[in-house]
Amino acid sequence: MFDLYVVTDSDLSRGRTDAETARLAYEGGADAVQLRMKHTDGGEMLAQAREIAAMAQEMGRFFFVNDRVDVAMASGADGVHLGQSDIPVGTARRLMGDDAIIGVSVQTVEQAVAAVEGGADYLGVGSIFRTSTKPDAVQALGLGAVFEIRQAVDVPIVAIGGINRGNIQDVIRAGADAAAVVSAVVAQDDPRAAAHELRDLILKVRPHVVPEEVPEDRSSSHAFRASPPFFNI
Repeated sequence: MFDLYVVTDSDLSRGRTDAETARLAYEGGADAVQLRMKHTDGGEMLAQAREIAAMAQEMGRFFFVNDRVDVAMASGADGVHLGQSDIPVGTARRLMGDDAIIGVSVQTVEQAVAAVEGGADYLGVGSIFRTSTKPDAVQALGLGAVFEIRQAVDVPIVAIGGINRGNIQDVIRAGADAAAVVSAVVAQDDPRAAAHELRDLILKVRPHVVPEEVPEDRSSSHAFRASPPFFNI
């Protein structure tokens, strides 16, 4: 089940590799990790992706690759996360197959509806608050964006952008099914402890959620795409 979704950033990771950060995040309770390596060649990215994919499989967690469909496919990742300027969802689906989980970044209701109609399995909505980790993103959409998009689509929503221990519960209350974080885990002295604290904060606004529950069959995304309750709502 998705509650906490961690996005890697080697510029913030205090010398740790992305795979090392991913393991600490998973150990702290992150349900999913997205490998984002914007300034790295494909070979190095694939090596890190294969390492993370193996640990995700071992630990029963989810693993996504940012933008790179080829790296996602070659590494055995669960899926890919696409931006508005990346290849269309339909093209990614034809390449990756029906079992791949494909997420799309959106900022507006119109983009959200188009992504879902195109076949997106989940949406990354943001940047909700101001953030320096992705300066090219539309900044500070606010909690209202989560609420409005929640009313317009029936796929899971992952809120992202400037989310930390002080506001993570707010994005869940606004209608997000999960929260994605970067510096709030990656840049911390102890990413494992940071991830644990953030997931605990999410669970506190979802008293019915069973901690550490993992889907029985994480190899197929059919249940993922069936309805929003795949996430703990």
